[in-house]
Amino acid sequence: MRFVLVLLTLLGVCGSISVAQAGSVVERVKARSIVRCGSVKRPGLADPVGQGRWTGLNVDVCRAIAAAVLGSPDRIEYHEYETAKDFDAVRKQQDDVYFLTGSEINEQKLAGKLVPGPTVFVESHAVMVASTSTVHHIDNLAGDSICFMIGSSVERSLQAYFDALHRNWFRRAFSEDGEMIDTYNVQNCHAIAAEITTLAMIRLDSGVNRLSSRILPESLTSFPLMATTGTNDAQWSAIVAWTIHTLISADSPEIRWYASGAGAMPITAPELGLDKEWQRRVLASVGNYGDIFERHLGKGSRLRLARGLNANQLRGGLLLSPFLE
Repeated sequence: MRFVLVLLTLLGVCGSISVAQAGSVVERVKARSIVRCGSVKRPGLADPVGQGRWTGLNVDVCRAIAAAVLGSPDRIEYHEYETAKDFDAVRKQQDDVYFLTGSEINEQKLAGKLVPGPTVFVESHAVMVASTSTVHHIDNLAGDSICFMIGSSVERSLQAYFDALHRNWFRRAFSEDGEMIDTYNVQNCHAIAAEITTLAMIRLDSGVNRLSSRILPESLTSFPLMATTGTNDAQWSAIVAWTIHTLISADSPEIRWYASGAGAMPITAPELGLDKEWQRRVLASVGNYGDIFERHLGKGSRLRLARGLNANQLRGGLLLSPFLE
């Protein structure tokens, strides 16, 4: 009986320690001096560049969080979620910040594991055609062939779009990216549909015929890529959210009545363990959201995408964070 009591006591202590550790993400991050982030690989958002190094908008947001908490934007690790097994890092809360879409959360049954945080990018399903094409809008493709990946959410978006128009289109479904891109580049289909970041990357590879392409202005659908955190630590979720809000609000235009930069939404939060200079340090490390977008996705990057829906709402986009109204 004494042995059983001792065993139960030990199990209780271990369980308490486990719960405490699970709920102390900030302490865990500071102890290892690394912020761990991860996502599906996407051009301009999360691109591997070799030897465990990554670049992209998501990566810079991760760096901003490291600057806020650890004082240095370089104290990060970035991981790719490609297979169901990779997503175990989310289920087991092995990383600290997860950049995910609604479909990824649903498909991997992660809703009960995550706090959905701020939107870091509005992704779109779009359509691309040859620059010489007479097609200038998606509805002009009625009756034409469109390449897409079979079983993807892009396929659903295409079908829904043309169903709404009561128009037919010719389906060219592929199971391999390379085959689909080659088919499009030799113009054996009139157009190609994918996420807009993927299309921007495909546009860089002109193929054997040196094909020049342009992305049509409409979106089939648009959806948020969110910075999510585990459900076990509200303090950590708040730090991540306020860091992202700082990046977005600092991108707002400065006018007579509204400040920009760190003054757009000053966050004094010693309760979260953040010092007085944390916002200025974040912006000095990675710039504001507009700077990050331009660096990895904008007109000055190789992808050459317009801000579009990812502009600040004060500039006609969808991104909006708290500011001193």
